[in-house]
Amino acid sequence: METSVTAPATSARPVARDSALRTFAGSREGLLAIATVVAIAVYLALRFLTDLDATATGEWLVRSPLVAVVVVGGIPLIIEVVRNAIRSAGGADMLAAVSIITAVILGEWLVAAIIVLMLSGGEALEDAASRRASATLDALARRSPTVAHRLRGAVLADGVDDVHADEVEVGDLVLVLPHELCPVDGEVVDGHGAMDESYLTGEPYVVPKSTGSQVISGAVNGEVALTVRAEKIAADSRYAKIVGVLREAEENRPPMRRLADRLGAWYTVVALTLGVIGWVISGDPTRFLAVVVVATPCPLLIGVPVAIIGAISLAAKRGIIIKNPAMLEDVGRVETVMFDKTGTLTYGRPVLTEIHTADGVDGDEVLAMAAAVEVYSRHPLASAIVDAAAERGLDLPPIDSVGEKPGQGLVGVVDGRSLRLTNRRGLAAVDPDSLPLLPDTEIGMESVILVDDRYAATVRFSDEPRAAATDFVAHLPGSHGVKHMMIISGDREAEVRHLADKVGITEVYGGVSPEGKLEIVRERTKHGPTLFLGDGINDAPAMTAASAGVAFGASSDVTAEAADAVVLDSSLERLDDLLHIGARMRRIALQSAIGGMGLSVIGMILAVFGLLTPLAGAIAQEVIDIAAILNSARVVMVSRKLSDFDAAAPRTTD
Repeated sequence: METSVTAPATSARPVARDSALRTFAGSREGLLAIATVVAIAVYLALRFLTDLDATATGEWLVRSPLVAVVVVGGIPLIIEVVRNAIRSAGGADMLAAVSIITAVILGEWLVAAIIVLMLSGGEALEDAASRRASATLDALARRSPTVAHRLRGAVLADGVDDVHADEVEVGDLVLVLPHELCPVDGEVVDGHGAMDESYLTGEPYVVPKSTGSQVISGAVNGEVALTVRAEKIAADSRYAKIVGVLREAEENRPPMRRLADRLGAWYTVVALTLGVIGWVISGDPTRFLAVVVVATPCPLLIGVPVAIIGAISLAAKRGIIIKNPAMLEDVGRVETVMFDKTGTLTYGRPVLTEIHTADGVDGDEVLAMAAAVEVYSRHPLASAIVDAAAERGLDLPPIDSVGEKPGQGLVGVVDGRSLRLTNRRGLAAVDPDSLPLLPDTEIGMESVILVDDRYAATVRFSDEPRAAATDFVAHLPGSHGVKHMMIISGDREAEVRHLADKVGITEVYGGVSPEGKLEIVRERTKHGPTLFLGDGINDAPAMTAASAGVAFGASSDVTAEAADAVVLDSSLERLDDLLHIGARMRRIALQSAIGGMGLSVIGMILAVFGLLTPLAGAIAQEVIDIAAILNSARVVMVSRKLSDFDAAAPRTTD
């Protein structure tokens, strides 16, 4: 009996992208901005195309659209601005609120409406840009596997039901068809094939799969259908956790106006002081209004967020997910860069260096047997064994089965003989009499190989430094002004120091616990901005303490959650991109903020002496706003290569 299953289309389904206008109008602030534009247009039409304003009643009728948007939309906006300003000990928004209130008191409803437009339009623009910057996360969520082919019985012949991935329970058997997304984390129970896990792990190759191999949800199956036993429900899968971590970070990202608030605190005082001076010397309160209107700090309220959002989008195009936008203010001016050892300055890709065999055991034979089963393993040492066998030109024997359980090592049946790759504890449990035969363990990593439950060999490994690590370390001081570099690692100090000597780092901390890393980072961060680069779970506390915590790859959900930014392809060149993006964002944001405020100060001085009316000040401020926004938008408008460090072609000099 043969059961036919039709694979659902797993390619991207059509997704309607909101237009910029629809996204803008999708928020309360966007609707208020549009309503304000309409109200101003109606007011101008009634005033200049009719004679309704000839009487007091007609004048109020002409002003009514402006009064409506200022009262209905402006009051909630003012309340929110005042609340936020009080919570943050004053800020740039407060000056805008003062301008609206003063304009209403003096009956300058058109001026008040223009300021409402400034505030609401700026908030809507920030919200719209934030949604566009979230496109990468939305794409990740849309790609989530939704359909699972659940077997009705123990074999395919019993039939298959198509169910939602959320309905799969632990222990269910699921058929994964060719070129389909794997819907669950689990273990292969039938079939020999391969899966592309690069989207999730960053590793640019397909991983062979056989009976006993582990699979992860979201991986793309190859040419052969595989039967998988689910080990986690969809909500607990690796894919769901990655999406959840990134989504939570997007929804709970911190305020993006730290720079604006710092600059706005003194700017607000200056503007109010000048406004009072203009009022005092003239005795006319409209002078005060003219000053605060032209002083409304929209280059801060809009320009800085636009620059930050542009930097987030630019980073996403470079394969960098910015989870904490506040880190962009520090990453471009870090003084100390701290590296974890494995997976950052090294590839995290161990190389087999030695084989110690028991008496009478052929090293090539046992290496070929080990490589035959390691082809199906994702253990960090597996690829080193496979690569070593390939370099020696060894033919791999056929395997009958393979399995891997956490803490139990890799087991398989190779050419009719049982084989186990484990550690010293595993050897002690199976063949304790062979423990004296093991080599010294002072340096490096190792795997112990047993054949037919007897000790056969020990293979030793060392981690391979990145080819570009030395040049990157030399590049940091000259290109980014980094003053200190250090390696902080849990590995043996002798191994850490050996790597540090190779790459040119003098400050080394080896054998450090996660708590120790945290204390070192906290102490160094007291003296200036710091960046910590890591890729393991034990790096998470240090990342949270650094000014900028950066994770290489997404190999650990915990690490990705703790990091401020995730470099998806684990490349030093991409890290250099991030440093340049942060510096570029800060430079352009300061240009927009300080340049815009400088022009506003000129306008304020003119207003103090009565050379600028409130309406003229409001129009002048709109022109300044547009200039600041256009300048801030330059952050994302770059197609050239940002990094001046080429990891693919390392240099001998900087």
